[in-house]
Amino acid sequence: MAKSKKKSSENTIAVNRKARFDYFIEQRFEAGIVLEGWEVKSLRAGKGNIADSYVLMKDGEAWLIGAHFIPLLTASTHIHPDPTRTRKLLLNQRELATLFNAVNKKGFTVVALSLYWKNNRVKVDIGIGRGKQKHDKRETEKDRQWNRDKARIMKHSA
Repeated sequence: MAKSKKKSSENTIAVNRKARFDYFIEQRFEAGIVLEGWEVKSLRAGKGNIADSYVLMKDGEAWLIGAHFIPLLTASTHIHPDPTRTRKLLLNQRELATLFNAVNKKGFTVVALSLYWKNNRVKVDIGIGRGKQKHDKRETEKDRQWNRDKARIMKHSA
């Protein structure tokens, strides 16, 4: 029996927790990302943030916008790092077509969910999301609180 392998927390660079609060995630994809050398060094130091990032579909390609990678002080002096530059995402044609079709539907958007290491490469977990309304967010919070209370009750009763 094969075990499903979970991503360990040591491989995770950044997580967009706000995305799961604001969107119902319908489908997820793993994408590569085009980075410069200083950005990789910055991510190895844990200085990446994707909290306000989203994916823009333009000219048949996917672009990550709003990701913030803080440049290290030890970066080379001959480059001028741009922490919020637009970064290209690497996906195959079938995945790009799925994303384009989803974005063209009303109410769907593509957001970055997490940034992590996989075989010494940086990968971005992106998801097709449908926006939550205020009452949906309240219901999600109520369910989360009930699950916490239920676990607490079960722990004390055992």
